[in-house]
Amino acid sequence: MPTWRCVKQCGACCHLDPTDRPDLEDYLLSTELALYLSMVGDDGWCVHFDKATRECSVYDDRPRFCRVEPDVFQDLFGVEPTELNDFAIACCQEQIEGVYGDRSLEQLRFEREVGIGPISNIDL
Repeated sequence: MPTWRCVKQCGACCHLDPTDRPDLEDYLLSTELALYLSMVGDDGWCVHFDKATRECSVYDDRPRFCRVEPDVFQDLFGVEPTELNDFAIACCQEQIEGVYGDRSLEQLRFEREVGIGPISNIDL
């Protein structure tokens, strides 16, 4: 069974361009929306995303809306904890496709890591 997990050095979720997420006001509190918008760099990427390492520089202290946790997704999106795994997988696939492409290395790595892609000896 596919199981969601964050795949290191992907960073697709760090592409925060608000034009890609027109419904931000529907699920973020006004203070969270202000924080979100303050994190968007000129290129649409989070200012905390280190493009060289492809990792978040504030991961341990990242905002609530950057966390894939049952209580956060239930509060923000109305996703029941039992539905979180499938919802998170679908969200990641959509975001990775939008940022990198549907057959990108990032998409292939994600699918392999969560258990929905082909398993091979090739280190993606």
